[in-house]
Amino acid sequence: MSIQRVTSKSRIRITISAPGDKSISHRAIMFGALASGVTEIEGFLPGEDCLSTIACFRKLGVDIAAAGDRVTVNGKGLWGLTAPGEDALDVGNSGTTMRLITGVLAGQSFDSRLTGDASIKKRPMKRVFDPLRLMGAKFSDHETAPFTICGRPLKGVSYTLIVASAQVKSAIILAALYAKGETIITESQPTRDHTEIMLKYFGADLKKDGRLISVKPVPRLYARKVQIPGDISSAAFFIALGLITPESEITVTGVGINPTRTGIIDAFISMGGRISITNRRTIDGEETADITARSSNLKGTDIYGAMIPRMIDEIPILAAAAAFAEGRTVIRDAEELKYKESNRIRAMAMELSKLGGQVSETPDGMIIEGGRPLFGTIVDSHGDHRIAMSLAIAACAISGDTFIKNSECVNISFSNFFELLKV
Repeated sequence: MSIQRVTSKSRIRITISAPGDKSISHRAIMFGALASGVTEIEGFLPGEDCLSTIACFRKLGVDIAAAGDRVTVNGKGLWGLTAPGEDALDVGNSGTTMRLITGVLAGQSFDSRLTGDASIKKRPMKRVFDPLRLMGAKFSDHETAPFTICGRPLKGVSYTLIVASAQVKSAIILAALYAKGETIITESQPTRDHTEIMLKYFGADLKKDGRLISVKPVPRLYARKVQIPGDISSAAFFIALGLITPESEITVTGVGINPTRTGIIDAFISMGGRISITNRRTIDGEETADITARSSNLKGTDIYGAMIPRMIDEIPILAAAAAFAEGRTVIRDAEELKYKESNRIRAMAMELSKLGGQVSETPDGMIIEGGRPLFGTIVDSHGDHRIAMSLAIAACAISGDTFIKNSECVNISFSNFFELLKV
């Protein structure tokens, strides 16, 4: 267990780049592995989660060469994966790897077994299994890892997503590549659409009309060059830092601003955050820009409904920033946070309270009474990288030193996070 000390700061004037987008990095490896030809990736996130995706596809027979943020994937084609043998595919801490690769493996001609760390073994998979079973997929009786995927022929279906989850949606889309006939997916609420954007770039027969997605099988996907933008989920920590520390101005360059991911920016602006977005451009179908945050007098706000899927991973840092806002912030409709790397509702309520915040846990969110004096103390990440970083950002704007236990988990998505904080 590592303990990270964080001291209070002010007048931060820096320009940084965020690490590569985690969601897009996972997909670039997967789709490159399923494509015909050589896919070259730049801006890849070499964090532990994405490295788990590489390890799994290597065990499935794919030649992948990785050097920092540059990766070359020698694709095997849609039907070129090979059985992983008796050893289980270990996804580590990566829920994205586990859920998306399940869609790929459901339609193979061989069986596979998936496992992961203690956190992954608590993550629900029934939400993935149920739609895939309608397509003809077969799984072992376990509804959590470890479990076995019995590869078999699949058929297209029409399915309305019950849970607003990009991971569930993506698993169905990937299974649809191996299904006979068309698959039609209806979203109850829009979720991040990186899978749709990138699969079309790789040559999939995928159409999107509002909340309706249709997928037809194709003989092959085609290798591409992929430039991955900076991860807005990682950038959000330093955007929040710029907002809550006095006399500060922080710019994060090259950040992905896909509209399905910018809920955190909209939320901060609704709180009075002084944020500007410049140098907009589109790279490989993904919108990218530079984001600048300046010290702001934040006000409490309500976050709920369709906003939640657009910022589900950023709610911990929103909660941390809300502790510095004047008035009450209410977060609702976020029950999905209970099923992340930790129960993020409970973890943030517990740890912000240790810092002196007034936070109440609710069944589907939390209520933060902002503007209370906060002070440094000992807090715990609960082994969750986003909890660790959210607490660290809060610690920068309060008196005294804060000590974060189990801080090594930041390596999952942002390995140089604490180095960048030394400003």
